[in-house]
Amino acid sequence: MSELSVAEFLKTRRSAKVSTLQEPGPNASQLQEILEIGTRVPDHGKYCPWYFIVLQDAARRQAGNLLRQAYAAENPDSAEAKLELESERFLRAPLVIAVVSRVREGKHPQWEQILSAGAVCYNICLAANAHGFGTNWLSEWYSFSPTFKSLLGVDAQDHFAGFLYIGTQSEKNEERERPDLSNLVTFWDGQSQLKTGETCGMPGTGYPLAQWSAKI
Repeated sequence: MSELSVAEFLKTRRSAKVSTLQEPGPNASQLQEILEIGTRVPDHGKYCPWYFIVLQDAARRQAGNLLRQAYAAENPDSAEAKLELESERFLRAPLVIAVVSRVREGKHPQWEQILSAGAVCYNICLAANAHGFGTNWLSEWYSFSPTFKSLLGVDAQDHFAGFLYIGTQSEKNEERERPDLSNLVTFWDGQSQLKTGETCGMPGTGYPLAQWSAKI
């Protein structure tokens, strides 16, 4: 791929709606390459501070049963219809890859290791996109559920960096508004006030900062 085509590819990349991700998903050789590309990220100290859990075929339903158990345990008054809905989350795409962040012991900062796991998530998405598949990087409640983490066999010390839903898109993405760089970029001269992007996005729609800090 030429330099120009790489730039054009990145300029038009966007997440797919999960509802549009259908069969077929990546085959075995494509999945192998997607995961290999996923690991080609900055990793200070060569710690490999991440690992992968691949959900495909019947494993999606099996893991979905664990979602049901976890949701029922943490929300004991849930209706049967809600539990069934939660159990089907991993059926929304033919392939789901959980990227797990594991901070390793060493001299390099934990924050760098966590960022590396995030870079892996994005690289996997780009690799799948390059193969012609749509992707959506989600977290949702189960990424922060200690019950689901335990049921899946993930150590308490580890955290889900994200669940990557991958499949063939049934419809083309619509473009959406992108950030205005004039609100984000400061050409520093020692005097200018930093442009921190406070006017970007949709303030007030996410977690309160204190709650979010507790989650990570």
